[in-house]
Amino acid sequence: MEYFFNFNKLGYLKGKRPAGCILCLVGTGSDEVENLIVYERGTMLVSLNLYPYNPGHLLVFPKRHCIDVRQLTDEEKSDLFNTQDKCLGVLDSLYRPAGYNIGFNMGLAAGASIEHLHMHIIPRYSNEIGIAELLGGKKVLVQNPLETRELLLKAFGS
Repeated sequence: MEYFFNFNKLGYLKGKRPAGCILCLVGTGSDEVENLIVYERGTMLVSLNLYPYNPGHLLVFPKRHCIDVRQLTDEEKSDLFNTQDKCLGVLDSLYRPAGYNIGFNMGLAAGASIEHLHMHIIPRYSNEIGIAELLGGKKVLVQNPLETRELLLKAFGS
């Protein structure tokens, strides 16, 4: 069996993290975290995932700290789904994926490594390695996330 190692992620998982919630720090523009924000709409922010499955892997999250989708206000729910639609349109025009994985991981047992509610939007492609192969084998990332950020900033009109 082959393994794909991301040596930087182990440092992230075991290393010293900034005090407080990482996504709250991202939202306030703290120098303690990488700024990967590509879009803002009302109560929501859109950031690249620092450890993406594919180019364009986005995180959509409320500016206000919460951990459960049921805690969102009606305004936040509206902003969330309008932001999701905007993200899908931008990703469709920029990357033309064959499909998407969209969802939340709520709680550590569900895979949430950040205790701030966030929606993953992951572009998927017909010829990519699938989730089963990814878990059992390896994954090649085809674009540097910083290059992805520059493309998305332009596409979102930022």
